[in-house]
Amino acid sequence: MDVGARLRMVRERMGLSQRELAKRAGVTNGTISLIEQNRVSPSISSLRKVLEGLPMTLSDFFTFDADPQAPRVFYNKDELPNLGNDQIQLLLVGTSHERRDIAILREVYEPFADTGPDMLTHDGQEGGVIIRGQIEITVNNEARILGPGDAYYFDSRQPHRFRNVSDECCEIVSASSPPTF
Repeated sequence: MDVGARLRMVRERMGLSQRELAKRAGVTNGTISLIEQNRVSPSISSLRKVLEGLPMTLSDFFTFDADPQAPRVFYNKDELPNLGNDQIQLLLVGTSHERRDIAILREVYEPFADTGPDMLTHDGQEGGVIIRGQIEITVNNEARILGPGDAYYFDSRQPHRFRNVSDECCEIVSASSPPTF
């Protein structure tokens, strides 16, 4: 997905200039311009920060122009929108539901991929189970490497980040409530 073109489309539909969005998000005007020109690929934490200026979740951002659908029960793997980037796939389940009380994700981290240098924080709680590979999760100042079958659960208001520390893909199934993705 062309993140730059999507950001420009969403920003323009909301009637914001690059300068106004930058001011609201607490970033430079140049940052917005570089993203929209696809000259930089923002990390997940950076994109979330920009979207706070709209305000909009990652899920809303990637499904903004999607046609309304009737709620469904089952989804094929190729129907899950990727809220991530080329290094981290964040595949969202249940996008056809108007009201979602939880966000369920299938997360795939390429070797040595991470969520960015900035720690993430958002309302709610999140948890997950590592399906394959290894992931280093840092919450506050505590870091731990988890492998297949290991799990985590924490208050998402605590600063956190995820980093694949190995040369193989890492896959996680996670959930957060309320849905911040």
